[in-house]
Amino acid sequence: MLLDVVVRDWPQRVRRKGSGVRTWLTGRFGLTVPLVSAPMAGVSAGRLAAAVSAAGALGMIGVSSATPASWIEAEAAVAARGGRPYGIGLMAWALPGNPGQFEAVLAARPPLVSVSFGPYQRYVEELRQAGVTVVTQAGTTDEARAAEQAGVDAVVARGSEAGGHGRAEVGTLPLLQSVLDAVRIPVLAAGGIATARGLAAVLAAGAEGAWVGTAFMGCAETALSGPAAARVLAATETDTAYGRVFDVAQRLDWPAEFGGRALRNTFFDRWAGREAELAADEEAAELIAAARRDGDFDTACVYAGEAVGMVRERRTAADVVAGFAEAATLLGRFAPPGG
Repeated sequence: MLLDVVVRDWPQRVRRKGSGVRTWLTGRFGLTVPLVSAPMAGVSAGRLAAAVSAAGALGMIGVSSATPASWIEAEAAVAARGGRPYGIGLMAWALPGNPGQFEAVLAARPPLVSVSFGPYQRYVEELRQAGVTVVTQAGTTDEARAAEQAGVDAVVARGSEAGGHGRAEVGTLPLLQSVLDAVRIPVLAAGGIATARGLAAVLAAGAEGAWVGTAFMGCAETALSGPAAARVLAATETDTAYGRVFDVAQRLDWPAEFGGRALRNTFFDRWAGREAELAADEEAAELIAAARRDGDFDTACVYAGEAVGMVRERRTAADVVAGFAEAATLLGRFAPPGG
């Protein structure tokens, strides 16, 4: 009986073709796998974006608050070299203080741009007028509704399991269900998705694809240092923590509502719950700055999501994408005949 219901109610937006899955995301960008590699500052530069895109998904470049426009220009050229679609992710709160970032992205005209975490609305129309598909990340259903009203092409429902910065109020699955009911624009799912099983789950729910970061952190093409990558590969599913410790220590102006999920270390454990004291401690600020330079990740941070325990070995981006492509087989177990 349950199988009959699943088959009868198979989402109209998800169709299998041969060994693949077609959604709004694959159609929009000519992908073979409905997957975006999330823009992770310090991890995903042009090389990783190009490798993901060459493998049939859509790779993105992550831009930090201090990234110069010249870096964006150079890395965009690397990502575009293979002729496949790619994207760039910007932090809205940082753009007023570094306007060259937005100008560099406009000049590069990547097929996809995400602008999130802060007053992103002012950038949407200019990007769309340039022929760019615009998305933003939402951590609540109200944020997703606001994104639709702002005119974005699609919204990323980003659950609390996700690595890096964002809200931590709602988990991926409840958020995704609520957002799908609340908006009419395409929805991508982010947070805790690391294998074909996770991709199949969000596609079956009605998402147009997955927005995945942590699963790509073990890739040979990342910009991560060797010691940072080793930390990622050694981590388990319970080794992350969420908070503002690292932002406060580094004197970063992230809006307070957007904390970060990172690998837990001794520095985080020392200062969690003491952020006000940390904000006034210059010795601690100097310590974390030195740790970043020296690759000391007992002090410096490595942002990663709760799926990090499934990242166990060095792989190529192509191998990771190929693994996600198996979602079509899992979905095929319940597809209607001829679907």
